Amino acid sequence: MLSRRSLVLASLAAGVTMTSRTALAKASQPATAVNFDVPAGAVDCHTHIHGDPAKFPFFTGRVYTPEQASPEEMAALHKALHIQRVVIVTPSVYGTDNAATLFGIKARGNDARGVAVIDDKTPEADLDRMQGEGFRGIRINLATGGISDPAVGRARFQAAVDRIKARGWHVQLYTDTPMIAAIKDQVMASPVPAVFDHFGGAQAKLGLSQPGFPDLIELVKSGNAYVKISGSYRLSTEGPDYPDAAPFAKALIEANPDRIIWGTDWPHPDSTLRTDIKPTEVRPLYQIDDGRLMNQLAVWAPDAAVRKKILVDNPARLYGFG
Repeated sequence: MLSRRSLVLASLAAGVTMTSRTALAKASQPATAVNFDVPAGAVDCHTHIHGDPAKFPFFTGRVYTPEQASPEEMAALHKALHIQRVVIVTPSVYGTDNAATLFGIKARGNDARGVAVIDDKTPEADLDRMQGEGFRGIRINLATGGISDPAVGRARFQAAVDRIKARGWHVQLYTDTPMIAAIKDQVMASPVPAVFDHFGGAQAKLGLSQPGFPDLIELVKSGNAYVKISGSYRLSTEGPDYPDAAPFAKALIEANPDRIIWGTDWPHPDSTLRTDIKPTEVRPLYQIDDGRLMNQLAVWAPDAAVRKKILVDNPARLYGFG
């Protein structure tokens, strides 16, 4: 008999739009216990909330549609991982609507912070309100839309810096290493931190010398950039432990352990650009064992003091946790 997930994949392959929550696999929960002592105040620095589309409608220009992932499911995840705090990032599927992220922040109270998506039409009054609601940065997502033009990346980064430099926020970027090389001088000169998602978009198969990764290392050394060692399955194809991610994580940590943060990337949406599935068709979430994923942190950073920097001290500084 086919599993529920196999049925989902078969239905998607057949071009069937699946709208029933019960027809899809739920957002993943850890199957493996964490094998190291998680310090008090630990932060998962990269998560998303996918609300009920009836209450939180998706952006019409999105390139994929995820299944739902609720604050309650996220709370269960973090209880299992012994993680107290969370940073919720608005995903591309909502455009500049940050309501679902705010919904998740409110569910966690003072233990949550948010990263918003805005555009040039977002009024300053909205940013003032978001500051009070717990938002501490804005995200530029170039990867999901397949944007590789350096001129676009440079313009969007500078516009983001100009909007938030007086607020003490940061600019978070989801991009690839060639784009990092293209904006390196801007990041070096930026009055606010840059935060790069998911190992800076590096690909394990291309090695540590791939174009742009040495630039990322230099930015981390300088202190001008933070990197999230998150989403190993986006860097590597060698699951479930992603051993080829280790050299990248270790190189970044060695460069500057005060500029490294960690996140699950829960609920693990499939945001890859695809032509075989319509953007409006619901894609099942990746079923990632976040306990097993988190245990890799002890491999990458065997020193408990360094792990405390990555899990507690660095995010507390960046996101303003008390």
